[in-house]
Amino acid sequence: MTVVTRFAPSPTGRLHVGNIRTALHNFLFARRHGGRFLLRVDDTDRERSTAEAEQAIHADLAWLGLHPHDMVRQSDRFALYERQFEQLRAAGRIYACYETPEELDLRRKILLGRGLPPIYERPEGENTPVEGRAPHWRFRLDHEQPIGWDDLVRGEQKFDPHLLSDPVIRRADGSWLYLLPSVIDDIDLGITHIVRGEDHVSNSAVQLQMFAALGAEPPRLAHEALLVAAEGKLSKRLGAVGVGEMQERGLEPMALLSLLARLGTSQPVEAVADLEPLAASFDFAHFGRAPAHFDMGEVEQLNARLLHAMPFAAVAERVPAWVDEGSWSVLRTALDHVTEIDAWQEVVQGDLAAPDLPAEDRAFLAEAAALAAAVDWSADPWHALTDQLKADTGRKGKALFKPLRLALTGRESGPEMAPLLRLIGRKRSLARLEAGART
Repeated sequence: MTVVTRFAPSPTGRLHVGNIRTALHNFLFARRHGGRFLLRVDDTDRERSTAEAEQAIHADLAWLGLHPHDMVRQSDRFALYERQFEQLRAAGRIYACYETPEELDLRRKILLGRGLPPIYERPEGENTPVEGRAPHWRFRLDHEQPIGWDDLVRGEQKFDPHLLSDPVIRRADGSWLYLLPSVIDDIDLGITHIVRGEDHVSNSAVQLQMFAALGAEPPRLAHEALLVAAEGKLSKRLGAVGVGEMQERGLEPMALLSLLARLGTSQPVEAVADLEPLAASFDFAHFGRAPAHFDMGEVEQLNARLLHAMPFAAVAERVPAWVDEGSWSVLRTALDHVTEIDAWQEVVQGDLAAPDLPAEDRAFLAEAAALAAAVDWSADPWHALTDQLKADTGRKGKALFKPLRLALTGRESGPEMAPLLRLIGRKRSLARLEAGART
């Protein structure tokens, strides 16, 4: 069996961490098993779906590196849905309903007031048409057919069909709701595994009967625990964290994907430079049922780790022209985001203002300038200079290194000074030490 998974977003906005995680896990599972990952654009909601949002989904997936093998658009498949709808209707599995939303709401309240579950009370036969009112349509659940499956994350699942309402599958205006078209697509596209959030568990229960009614074997199901904010509460904020914010922050896509691949599992979260090792280790057996805590701070930390080891080829088209492979290898260790490298041009090539230092540090820098003029700059001038200064002045630790770093870079922290000093060069370094001694 060839594994086939699908990611099915609605084109109503950009991708956020929740559906990025779903897309990633479908992608990784298919990749691990040498299968196919499909994109299905669920654009049956004509009022909310836009072409711009669909284009954004394609762009976001491309930026993340989650390239589908193929894509379909539900709005192109209405004829297929119509044929299957009529087949189910002829078999008595779909029936017309004429209640208004207000009537249904009143009926639910009456049932709740009696201490009963608010389940739709289906008629014994067909609903009586109401003049001037178009029907909506429900799928008739088989109350004698038990519902159950072995979920790849949640284990054995069982539902009593008597406790489920016959789901509405089509509105009175003829538009489709999610449930039936999704099943028809999964059958037609040969989907073997459905990976989605645990908020779809009850949807899966009724959809399993739809697969059976259409004479199809259902896919394997994996319902993952939902993401929650780091503080442990469900957060609307998570809906805003996504590709747009990642790009605005200047973050690497693999920083987010490295976290989302392992979040909620027993595996360690590591900064991974590409998707292959994540796919090779992806296994639903590692996932627990507890909520997965998402923290943007972890993405930032992973981003820094990725940058500190990132080869120049991976950023060459995204950094300024003055940055070459040598300067990148030195400066990357000081970066949290690629865009921060702009600020280091002044350090490497500019004329820095001398720091305001106490008299004893200025005297120390005067001695450093004299020694720096004499050391061999073709080898390791930083260690040659600091070793001699330590021997001559008795300074060590912060007292030794801080005034030198301030004078040479204008900063109290940054990349390792030995390679950075060679990058700054002899002439500029001597001038900065001499300027620091005079202020």
